[in-house]
Amino acid sequence: MMDPYFSRSEVSHSDLCALEEMLYPRPEFGDKQKAFAFGTLLDAMITEPHKVDYYQLSVEGQYSDYPFTKSDFEVAAAMKRACMKDTFAKMLIENADFQSVSTAYEFPIEYGGFEFQLTAGVRCKWDLLVRLWKMGGDIKSTACETQKQFEEACEHFRYYRSRAWYMDIEGTNKDMIIGISKKNQKVFKVPINRGDKLYNHGKSQYQDIAFKYWLYVDGFKQAA
Repeated sequence: MMDPYFSRSEVSHSDLCALEEMLYPRPEFGDKQKAFAFGTLLDAMITEPHKVDYYQLSVEGQYSDYPFTKSDFEVAAAMKRACMKDTFAKMLIENADFQSVSTAYEFPIEYGGFEFQLTAGVRCKWDLLVRLWKMGGDIKSTACETQKQFEEACEHFRYYRSRAWYMDIEGTNKDMIIGISKKNQKVFKVPINRGDKLYNHGKSQYQDIAFKYWLYVDGFKQAA
């Protein structure tokens, strides 16, 4: 069954990514569906374990029909164990609400001195959110084997952009990207604080693509 979140009308970061792929197509390497499915499995093991069926090798949701293998489950389980051995990641996970949805309407976005809003509003869905701490987190499965490689992947896959988008919609001040290696089960952490270099970089990126969304998509939706 498809998560009703994905049929909501507000603009998500995934919508911005889809537009970017149309405007600026980049060569893809590897099996994109396999990577997304495995990431969904890992997220579910950590944040929604009730959705994981270890006997049928399946996970509820978007990839319920995906043919996971026993090896996929073994690797994901090993990654979860590694994550829970990391003191900070364990503390964040134990205090977080999982899969929380944040929305904002009349959400102001500025690009080049021009302020605009997306008609339907904006949304995001958190892996980890601790509202009391004004902090969130995102769990990423990765093929990277070092911290440096993971930080480069964060830039390539626009993770900083997505984290600034999430932070601004919810109004959090701190964020943590938690990468877990499929290769060696190392845990990589990239902290982001409101106003720092990574936050400002990510915000400028979402302002740019959100303006293009407003220009190319939003106006046509209104006309329709």
